Amino acid sequence: MCGRFNQTASGEEIAEAFALDEAQALAPRYNIAPTQPVPVVVVEPASSRRVLVERKWGLVPRDALGKERGFINARAESAASKPAFSEAFAERRCLVPATGFYEWQQVDARRRQPWLIRLASGAPFAFAGLWEPPAAALPGALPTFTILTTQPNDVTRKVHDRMPVILAPDDFALWLDQRESDVDRLTAVLRTARSDELEMHAVSTRVNDPRNDDPECLTPVVPPSDPQGSLF
Repeated sequence: MCGRFNQTASGEEIAEAFALDEAQALAPRYNIAPTQPVPVVVVEPASSRRVLVERKWGLVPRDALGKERGFINARAESAASKPAFSEAFAERRCLVPATGFYEWQQVDARRRQPWLIRLASGAPFAFAGLWEPPAAALPGALPTFTILTTQPNDVTRKVHDRMPVILAPDDFALWLDQRESDVDRLTAVLRTARSDELEMHAVSTRVNDPRNDDPECLTPVVPPSDPQGSLF
C-alpha cells in the first residue's frame, strides 16, 4: 500500500529526471496525502511531449455517482482486468514523481511507527500511476489518479506486505506510450524494486497528520521500542 509520500525535488530536477521540455516551479511537499492535488507526468496527445499536470490523488471511475471515495492504490497484478482500472490501464497511464514514501508498522495494539522509504541515492523516482477524467457526476472537477502497488522487497516487507511500484527510468517511455496496448509487456515493467536500491528509517509521528508538511517529516528518529535505533 502507499498512503502517503513526499516530493521535495525542484522543478529543474524533475524536468531532468523525467525528460520534460520545460521545468515548472515546484514547492517541496513533505507529506502528500490522499485527496490532495499532485503533479504527475503524462504524454500530451497533440504533441507527444511529456508534461507535468495536476491530478487529485484517489482515482474515481467516470461512471461513479460523485460521492464515492477514490482508489488511492490499485494492485499491479490485477489492474488491467479490474473494471475500475482497466480502461485507465489501457489508455491513461502516468508517472507520479516522488522522493520517498511512508509506511506504518504496527508496534503494539496502540502504536504505529511511521517509516520513510526512499532511493539510497536520494534521487527522485516515479511511481506507476493510472488516471481518470472527472466522473460524469462531477463536471469540471480535477482528474484523479491512483498508484499501483506490488509485492514488497526485503526492505519494505519489514513494515508492510505491499509497496508502490517504482518504475525503472528505462521503462518510462513504454509506460507512457499511449499506443502500447500489450498487457503482458506493460505488466512486466511493474516489478518490485530491488532491496539494494532503497533505504529506510523511522520518522516522527508528525507525519501522521497531513497538516504537518515540513522538513521535520523526514528527520530520522529512534523507534520507541528500541533504544539502539531499529525495530528489527
